[in-house]
Amino acid sequence: MTAGPPTVPRTAPARRVMVLGGTGFVGRTVCADFRAAGWDVLAVARTAPERPAATRFLALDLAETPSATLARVLEAERPDVVVNATGSIWSRDDAAMERICTVPTLRLLDALATLRHRPRLVHLGTVLEYGPLPPDGTPRPDPAPEPTTPYGRAKLAASRAVLEAAASGAVRALVLRVSNVSGVGAPDVSLLGRVAERLVTGSAGGGTVTVELAPLRAHRDYVDVRDVSEAVLAAALSPASGRAVDIGRGEAVPVRWLVDLLVRVSGVPARIVERPAERGAASERDWIRTDLAPAREVLGWRPRRGLQESLAAYWADVSGRPAAV
Repeated sequence: MTAGPPTVPRTAPARRVMVLGGTGFVGRTVCADFRAAGWDVLAVARTAPERPAATRFLALDLAETPSATLARVLEAERPDVVVNATGSIWSRDDAAMERICTVPTLRLLDALATLRHRPRLVHLGTVLEYGPLPPDGTPRPDPAPEPTTPYGRAKLAASRAVLEAAASGAVRALVLRVSNVSGVGAPDVSLLGRVAERLVTGSAGGGTVTVELAPLRAHRDYVDVRDVSEAVLAAALSPASGRAVDIGRGEAVPVRWLVDLLVRVSGVPARIVERPAERGAASERDWIRTDLAPAREVLGWRPRRGLQESLAAYWADVSGRPAAV
């Protein structure tokens, strides 16, 4: 009896994820980590990434794309998970923030509501949706959102829409309220980006570099972008829905300390000069700190990287030099 051809074991198709805002600071790392975990990844953004990416890419401006068009894309792709990493903090105009941060989320929810196949949604919000903590940094019990910035207000509107859709059963979704993010890929216009750019360019001439900044009064909760990405993957795999979970390190550090740490990591001799505060500026310090208990409970997640490790990786990436410490 002649033996037949060898039997090839059948393998399950790769799970699919669509990352909206997939070329941004957080979105790039999220795409890379999903791909490393074996997912089929589609990055969606207005423009192609500046750095080559190993994931598929679709150019789509979600602020201008009708919900019906987005629904057709979702129907064709049939993702298991949609990660909504859209939005940018770098604008001060309420109308612009609504267009960038709120409108894409509302159109996404409208599109998801029409699908036969309902993917899971992981929506990235921000701790700025809460507003600042009291000056002593004590977390408010069950804080009512009181955002004080256009970005915070626009993101809160988006997060509320997601939570309302989850409560009605229209979508299975989690909201991750992310703190300040550090690490490889931090935007040039961010505080860390501006300091790093001055250190890189100023060090070329030798001597001590002067870095002039606005007053560094705030205390902020910074978390490495890789830890944020791990939280997104945990949320994608979690069965939980209808919750808002803080993602950060659970500690408020003085931003002046953070700037000094980046200078030490760089090894560049530098002098930090804080400009006088503008007339009418608030004198109290601005505190933001996350509550990590829900993230441990819902996602089994905690941050794994310290700020020195995060800034060392960032400095090596932007300067091409190893960290000094």
